[in-house]
Amino acid sequence: MNKTLDVSPTAALALIQKGALLVDVREPHEIAKKAFDVANVLLIPLREFENRYKEIPTNRQVIVACNLGNRSMMATRFLTNHGYSKALNMQRGIVCWENEGLPLKKAIQPSTGSWLLQKFQGRS
Repeated sequence: MNKTLDVSPTAALALIQKGALLVDVREPHEIAKKAFDVANVLLIPLREFENRYKEIPTNRQVIVACNLGNRSMMATRFLTNHGYSKALNMQRGIVCWENEGLPLKKAIQPSTGSWLLQKFQGRS
């Protein structure tokens, strides 16, 4: 595993608060149970990643996360192989994020204009 691609949840939150984009590659049913409570998040399940990765800006710091860090590492490697020099993998995913006491949503609450969350909320 290339450690230079890894970032701790606490460091990831600091980067997100400075404008980095969190890309959550978990499945919608996982996100519906427990989600990262941050403003800058894009939901792209790993199974859709190869077809949707171009939704991720290439010129922005990107933090990729999942449940334990395995899927996000695959997605991070994919991004770096496709020219995303600012992609980082969140170590140990939302499990470690929660253990560190970082902000969580237990159920998705769509905000005004949050079409992506509304789209996922309709799925089971």
